[in-house]
Amino acid sequence: MASASASATAASATEGPKIVWNEKQRRFETEDKEAYIEYVLVNDGKVMDILHTYVPRSKRGLGMASHLCVAAFDHAKSHSMSIIPTCSYVSDTFLPRNPSWNPLVSEDLKSSM
Repeated sequence: MASASASATAASATEGPKIVWNEKQRRFETEDKEAYIEYVLVNDGKVMDILHTYVPRSKRGLGMASHLCVAAFDHAKSHSMSIIPTCSYVSDTFLPRNPSWNPLVSEDLKSSM
């Protein structure tokens, strides 16, 4: 039974935490609501402006902020939205480490990046 438990732990470590979309509060968050990424929609809902990423001290260093970004970027991509990375974590850390997401950055911002 220990090996099944170890397999489940390994699987959850690679999949990451479950992130849920809280449309009412305009954020993506962990199930326990402790870590989240906040956004506003602009340009008639065609652009997601990511304002803030928060991860409590107890969850830092686990890649939580990156998982939150991926959830937001996946959502934007599946809804044909572009992204404004107002949040410094997104612009200074996530995008440089994950350049495959750069095509979603709003065209208006690409000339300044």
